Amino acid sequence: MKKAPLNLDRFFSRPGPGRAIQHVLGSTILFAQSKRGEAVFYVLAGVVGLTVASKGKERIVSLLGPGSFAGKECIAADQPLSTSSGRTLTNCTVLRIERKEFLRVLRDEKTFGPLFRDYLLTRITRYQEVMMDQLSDSAEERLARMLLQLANFEHGDKGWAVVPKLIQNDMAEMVGTTRSRVSSFMNRFRALELIAYKGRGPVTIRASKLSSWLARRHSSVSSLKARQVEAQ
Repeated sequence: MKKAPLNLDRFFSRPGPGRAIQHVLGSTILFAQSKRGEAVFYVLAGVVGLTVASKGKERIVSLLGPGSFAGKECIAADQPLSTSSGRTLTNCTVLRIERKEFLRVLRDEKTFGPLFRDYLLTRITRYQEVMMDQLSDSAEERLARMLLQLANFEHGDKGWAVVPKLIQNDMAEMVGTTRSRVSSFMNRFRALELIAYKGRGPVTIRASKLSSWLARRHSSVSSLKARQVEAQ
């Protein structure tokens, strides 16, 4: 009898053998850098930050939202040590998939392999984009991109999103600047009506307006560079 294909929606939304749904508070460590991972975490809700510690300092290097896999290094053949830590930046709901179960579905379920492969290729492309942003964008522009990424986590390509407000120290780590500059940029974005928030409450990100602002900034910078080249 032919085996029915794995129902991916059911697999990721329900507990079962080797997997459990967990509701996790913000600032919880899911897995630690330099430790052996025992499970892969599939993010169902909230934001997980990948952090790297070096020379006594820790920095957020990536944000993972719903539909993302965290801790996937543990499935390597020799189960190497994690190169980063996974820390929840907001209250999160995650599906914890034991390493053995993850390897089983990757090996035996034909519908799972292509999904995971496409996810990895998308992440590689995203990492390349982030590296280019770090080289070419200002800290203010990097913050705008981070906010757009958070908006995409919540509402895909819609023109707005309401997201939990991250701690500004975390935002500063991700952007690569100081907390005071992040606060200044956020106030500027609010004055321009690109975002809206009160105190420590959630942030309404007007994604379409913020994206247009970012595009105008890039267009302005490109025009300035072109004029400088012509003047030389």
